[in-house]
Amino acid sequence: MRYSGAGVKCLFVDNRLSTTSYAVLGLLALRSWTGYELTQQARRSLAYCWPKEDSVLYEEPRRLAARGLARAQKERDRGRTRNRYSITDAGRDALRAWLATPGVPPHLELEPLLRLTFADQGELPDAQAAIVTLRAWAAASRADGMAVLRGYQTGQAPFPERMHINVLTACYYKAIYDATIAFCDLAQKEISGWERIGATQRTRDLLSKLLADE
Repeated sequence: MRYSGAGVKCLFVDNRLSTTSYAVLGLLALRSWTGYELTQQARRSLAYCWPKEDSVLYEEPRRLAARGLARAQKERDRGRTRNRYSITDAGRDALRAWLATPGVPPHLELEPLLRLTFADQGELPDAQAAIVTLRAWAAASRADGMAVLRGYQTGQAPFPERMHINVLTACYYKAIYDATIAFCDLAQKEISGWERIGATQRTRDLLSKLLADE
């Protein structure tokens, strides 16, 4: 972030940085992390909105350090040397600049629903299996999230000063998981009533209900 003339703020966002870069900068803004610590924290926070492989999260702080947005400090741990990363002033400026820009619309990637979309090209058990997978994901994610929330209630969660943000976002995640579980229960019931994959009277009833709730 740079400033120019008469208190006018000019924001410059580095278009070479990915959203993952800014996500990692956000974590570094909270405290310093080793690569391992950062991936563990990402699993309990970023995984709900921006899931990435551990290998990507391990590599990102190095890229940020190469651009001067983070710094790496070597430390000894049980005879081994590891890097501990912290954010620089330039990194904080870059994060603030990114937060001040308009966000892009989200996009969903739900493979079980993709499989259900083309269910008429397969067999009924295939469609049922896709719904089972989707429900299992929603139930597991919900359980993990509730465990995090109980940590805030008992005072055992990290960053208690950020509870107002995390509890608010948890309202969204819980609604998504509850809606997904409810949909899967509905889908399992509907699919079990199909003699073959095709429209039924129940399909028309569901269509009428959807339009009535518009």
